[in-house]
Amino acid sequence: MPSTVPAERRGMLAALGLHRPELRAWAMYDWANSAFICTITNAVFPIYFVSVAAKGHQNATETYAWATTVGLAIVAVMAPILGTMADYVAIKKRLLATFMGVGVAATALMFLIMQGNLLLASVLFILANIGANGSFVFYESLLPHIAKREEMDRVSTAAYAMGYIGGGLLLVINLMWIQKPEWFGLPSGPGLTPAQATLPARLSFLSVAVWWLLFSIPLFRRVPEPPVARESDEHAGANPVRVAFTRLAETFRALRGYKQAFLMLLAFLIYNDGIGTIIRMATVFGTELGIPTGTMITAIVLVQFVGVPCAFLFGALAGKIGAKRSVFIALAVYVLIAILGYRMQTGRDFLLLAVGVGLVQGGAQALSRSLFASMIPRHRSGEFFGFFGVFEKFAGIFGPAIFAIVVSYTGTSREAILSIIAFFVIGGFLLSRVDVEEGQRVARAEEAAVEGGVLVQG
Repeated sequence: MPSTVPAERRGMLAALGLHRPELRAWAMYDWANSAFICTITNAVFPIYFVSVAAKGHQNATETYAWATTVGLAIVAVMAPILGTMADYVAIKKRLLATFMGVGVAATALMFLIMQGNLLLASVLFILANIGANGSFVFYESLLPHIAKREEMDRVSTAAYAMGYIGGGLLLVINLMWIQKPEWFGLPSGPGLTPAQATLPARLSFLSVAVWWLLFSIPLFRRVPEPPVARESDEHAGANPVRVAFTRLAETFRALRGYKQAFLMLLAFLIYNDGIGTIIRMATVFGTELGIPTGTMITAIVLVQFVGVPCAFLFGALAGKIGAKRSVFIALAVYVLIAILGYRMQTGRDFLLLAVGVGLVQGGAQALSRSLFASMIPRHRSGEFFGFFGVFEKFAGIFGPAIFAIVVSYTGTSREAILSIIAFFVIGGFLLSRVDVEEGQRVARAEEAAVEGGVLVQG
């Protein structure tokens, strides 16, 4: 059936990597879940957790850190097992929906968190993190099934750009009704009860749940469930859990056969740890320097909207010089960002730091995702993206720990900021050792074996 989309628009969508309905539907999940990242993970909920939920309790920051760690650790353990099961019984979309449902429900229930409800806030934050990060595993595993190898970089960066727009747009709305509640008919002024005073923030949590659920619908309607591909020693009706553990054991033994994909994972683990540390510690460092809260919130919004065109530009750049070289450029910019962070003195410096992060954050992470996807066999995408999810979660552990150690020895965050450069240098070195063409050749050879009947389609 001929396309009803005008030729001019088709050309523009093709340039962006969104020229087919299933590609646009897949990218919309980034738009949907980025509301959780922006409002719950980065901006509104952390402040609410410390100032409202933990009121009357000690060690609020420590509790928040542990809640984050527990949620990520649970997903890290579950991801490879469930990802492998999803390959065997074709339930990627079902598991994505399950985790998304947990995340949406937990986020919606955050509306009930009142002053002093530290336990409730911690439990819901853990569940929301499990839901969001668990859904990412199955969402990302769909990429090699809907995009051709030459399309992956553009599609992945386009999705990140969509995420910046969606998450940033809802964050702006949330901040408006928190700071100017009277504009929206919400209680404002002196003499408010605790429930009235916290209503705008609690409504922002509820809005994230609605946004996340609503804009996920296109993915479930348009993106097909990938077909099952079973290996020659597997058969329908076997216990999926047993098959999952068997496949994982085989994968660990056969990692040498996927040497380039595994080396890519190690490189990503290290340099993404540096990226995550800058994102997580920037506001802490800014607070230490006395940067106004309003400036830091503005910076968070700025990152979202600077990131939109830059994510698309990185997709175009990867088409010209390759994803690997494009990631190298991003890592070089991150080194400059760390140096700027070391020299930072004023709110203007903090905003410049935010612009720098917005320039490269989406490109570095989106191209890492598509580069990895190009070096894995499609029929094992759930399993391999399960490992990708593990490495992605552990990438949030080491950087902050080293940051804390450096601060404890030096008494200041400045030297700790400089220490992050090591992550970009070491990660970049490992990335330089990745032979992308060889990794892609190995993956395509196994896919050809599936098509030739060495593996059994089911």
